[in-house]
Amino acid sequence: MLSEMIGGMTDHDVRTLADDELRTAQDLFRSTLHVKPITDEEWPQVRAAVQDGPTLGVTDGESGALIGTARSFESAMTLPGGAGVPIGGVTHVGVRADRTRRGVLTELMHAQLTDLAERGMVAAGLHASETSIYGRFGYGVATCARDYTVDRRFARFRSDAPVGGRVEIRTVEAAIELFADAYPRTATRPGMLTRPAGWWAQLRRTLERQDGPVTAITHEGADGVDGYAVYSVDRPQPGPATLRLVDLQCAGPESFAGLWRYLLSVDLVHDITASGRPLDEPLELLLTDPRAVSTIAQFDDLWLRLIDVPTALAMRTYAGESLVLDVTDPVLPGNDGCYRVGPDGAARTEDPAALHLDVDALAMIYLGAWRPSQLVDTGRVRASTPGAARQADRLFATSAPPWCGTFF
Repeated sequence: MLSEMIGGMTDHDVRTLADDELRTAQDLFRSTLHVKPITDEEWPQVRAAVQDGPTLGVTDGESGALIGTARSFESAMTLPGGAGVPIGGVTHVGVRADRTRRGVLTELMHAQLTDLAERGMVAAGLHASETSIYGRFGYGVATCARDYTVDRRFARFRSDAPVGGRVEIRTVEAAIELFADAYPRTATRPGMLTRPAGWWAQLRRTLERQDGPVTAITHEGADGVDGYAVYSVDRPQPGPATLRLVDLQCAGPESFAGLWRYLLSVDLVHDITASGRPLDEPLELLLTDPRAVSTIAQFDDLWLRLIDVPTALAMRTYAGESLVLDVTDPVLPGNDGCYRVGPDGAARTEDPAALHLDVDALAMIYLGAWRPSQLVDTGRVRASTPGAARQADRLFATSAPPWCGTFF
């Protein structure tokens, strides 16, 4: 169907690739990142870590060579209010270097969005290697994250910090199974995704490639395992060691405090680095010296694309008075129209709109990462009634910044 829809527009053919074409697609994607091709020895592990879902390919009409690829897998994303929405995780997007800027990526993105819509995905999400690309396809920055370091020499817990349960060191194989079982309890923040089996296989592969030794730990509270962490340690000779946090998830303040008490007790470690963490993660507040924690970067995390706008708006919760939004979607025009959004839900309406915005801007406010008034002030959204921007701020506000925390 994809080739019928799009292939006639150019001398390219867009189609779903067969299983025996996936290695070629992987190598094409790796070449766009300037990474060597997969070896015969590596391929079985790489294949095991490929999440189930279609891989699209664009082939040259004359030579038949693969010149572009994009893959997706099915997941679910936590929304404000706690509901989960079906989302397609978009990854391994690449175009061969001698075919860029010729419309190949546009064909891929349009075909993939159509395919995801046909499969019932309400949204799509990705992590962008180049951030200037995806806005024109309706994606917007919907969650942000930060990197920070901890100087262990000055990191001491306050006496009134929460007391956690028991922390246990696990073998990596046993830990990944426990992690997968515990993770759903932790994925409560807006923007967090469910993790399919292929994601855990990819984590195993990531851990195997670490330079230093890897340690996996679980935190066990009254109701069982409610948090975990996995890390590696780099210890040059001579010199102080650095503990690099690979993943940490927790279901509450006790497990968060318990895991960090352990991490800060690891001997012979000078610094701890934590990457891609929530903006409001409160480690500083647990310590007697908050300056022991230094934020070194803040950046875009999940880029979100609302595929089915009516359903997406209806599935999250809101606070404050209702408001009418006028949404424009240049790629999926079925989303165009006005929607009344409020505590009673969301539905199409013929009433005049107070805010006018494109679908990428809607994605930016959907989980609460950005205030609508910020987008009005910067020209991304147009307000047609006085006070509409502040009213929208209250409507889309969330109690905590959204965070994805799952790289794919």
